[in-house]
Amino acid sequence: MNIDYRTLNHSKFLLIYHSKKRQSILKSKVKCGNSSPELKTQGFFCHQFYKNMIYKTILILGLLIFSFSTLSNFAKEIFKKPDLKKFQVISTIADPTKQKIIFFWKDAKGKNYSNFKNLKAKIESDGQNLIFATNGGIYNKNFQPKGLYIENARVLSPIDRIKEGYGNFYLSPNGIFYLKNNGKADITITEKFKDYKNIKYATQSGPMLVINGKIHPKFKKGSKYTNIRNGVGILPNGNILFAMSKEKVTLFDFALYFKKQHCQNALYLDGFISKTYLPSKKWEQMEGNFVVIIGIIESY
Repeated sequence: MNIDYRTLNHSKFLLIYHSKKRQSILKSKVKCGNSSPELKTQGFFCHQFYKNMIYKTILILGLLIFSFSTLSNFAKEIFKKPDLKKFQVISTIADPTKQKIIFFWKDAKGKNYSNFKNLKAKIESDGQNLIFATNGGIYNKNFQPKGLYIENARVLSPIDRIKEGYGNFYLSPNGIFYLKNNGKADITITEKFKDYKNIKYATQSGPMLVINGKIHPKFKKGSKYTNIRNGVGILPNGNILFAMSKEKVTLFDFALYFKKQHCQNALYLDGFISKTYLPSKKWEQMEGNFVVIIGIIESY
């Protein structure tokens, strides 16, 4: 009796093919012996068929695994949360003992400068050059500085020592950024600011970002609240670091930026309205509606 290998089921064929006694089994079960060239030919093609099936199965499984891995990685890229620690900033460092750093609010006619475009026009009309500007603090609904503001040694707005209130300004502790007559700069928490003597410029804002080398204790890592932010910090050598995020960022990550620059103290200046003018880095945001503006000017 001749049996076509192609009619055998898979398990029976494997049992027959892999048995140590396959020759005797084949002879007794299917009577093939060595005398049937046709059966040998059929067996050869059957063996090749299953061999090809195994190769194809391995190939298909490999393609499926590769496809799944690729789709998985693609999904991770789409749905992963942004790493806010890698946000971009526009920043500059100023030496207060050598550079002319000025705080501006109103012009000679008592009108707010409001933006860098107006300030730049005024500076240039005086034969000087504006090389940097940023908004310098929070203001109230009457477009007046919120908290302490000192300009040219004159107190134009009193200090605000309220410890609880609405908004970032009252996220205690807040602080004061000031320049002394001798050109030295410093940042301190509001409750420690006592001496008005020898203060040429000062602006109060809040919250503090870094306090004695530590991030503000109320900031939460991974917070869902993000915004454009600008701030100021004091470097170990006494120079001033001005920085603004180019994209939305949490207060924690913004504070972490100043800490990584080794600022012992840093102060938040403002949020989503913040802008910076820094032509040396091809960053010129001329519009805005500010109260206090901090600028660096130089003579032509």
